[in-house]
Amino acid sequence: MSSQSQGIKLMHNPDSSGYRLLELPPDLVNLLESDTAPVLTLESSDSSTVLRTPSKTYNLRQKNTSNGLFLLAPHSSSDLLDQGLDVISIIHETVELDVVPEMPAGRDKLADTGSRGKWHEMFGKGR
Repeated sequence: MSSQSQGIKLMHNPDSSGYRLLELPPDLVNLLESDTAPVLTLESSDSSTVLRTPSKTYNLRQKNTSNGLFLLAPHSSSDLLDQGLDVISIIHETVELDVVPEMPAGRDKLADTGSRGKWHEMFGKGR
């Protein structure tokens, strides 16, 4: 007589929350797990959104994936035979953080000197 094991019941039960997964760089994870974790801020501009820490700035960039990630939660039921997992969301994109390079101190945007470069001086005069 063989015993057949029963698997874990998986039910599709999405909720209305919009989930996004962030891929955190190791240095940011260490900062957030420290005893003196700072407050982080999100700021938007015309072209992107950035996450700021006291010492670094990160661009947020969405990455799509062809393989969906299933976000699971325990299925809540008083019936012991109805135990299992709920798929509460299927995520097809993650948000990646890229460090924004710092500008060296004392170097603002380059000033316009009026020069248009050697190519323009040689070939652009006749245009």
